[in-house]
Amino acid sequence: MISLLIVDDHPVVRDGLRGMFESAPGFRVLGEAAGGTEAVERAAALDPDVVLMDLRMPGGSGVAAIRELTRRGARARVLVLTTYDTDSDTLPAIEAGATGYLLKDAPRDDLFTAVRAAAQGRTVLSPAVASRLVSAVRAPKTPGAEPLSAREREVLALVARGTSNKEIARELFISEATVKTHLTHLYAKLGVNDRAAAVATAYDRGILG
Repeated sequence: MISLLIVDDHPVVRDGLRGMFESAPGFRVLGEAAGGTEAVERAAALDPDVVLMDLRMPGGSGVAAIRELTRRGARARVLVLTTYDTDSDTLPAIEAGATGYLLKDAPRDDLFTAVRAAAQGRTVLSPAVASRLVSAVRAPKTPGAEPLSAREREVLALVARGTSNKEIARELFISEATVKTHLTHLYAKLGVNDRAAAVATAYDRGILG
């Protein structure tokens, strides 16, 4: 019996996933969470085998939650289930410690198979995500350009969504001072001086999908 924690900010999605898994043999849904911060707390309390994790949620990002679960040494495997497959979503999630990454248009049986594989510690990627990861690895690097770290890409993605430093700090479980430090570093790497230029340059270079 594989135990699950379902994390998604949409109640209808959570209800649908719960019904789907509870109607299938071999699965047990222990609980739900509507955001990354709550997910970390619920995972600690419920100790599920697998966490089905959405990424972009008002109550704390999925990537930040994955990183925090990894930092805490949580037993649960995290399987990302989202509608987003851009580089700014996939790479940070995998680097943060996600065991697998599926898109929400995955067939029901594929999702069941992926959860079973994740519970066993095996990596499962949707074809679109696997293709993106391969392309990212093979992509030629701009001469002299220092790559952004996973955390810097997270901060940049949130900046691109108009998120304030205070909100970024809360979502990523870090201080505002640390956010400013990450911004200073990524500005230097991108060769820019402000948020707008950073976002524009990141899109131009394909760092943001």
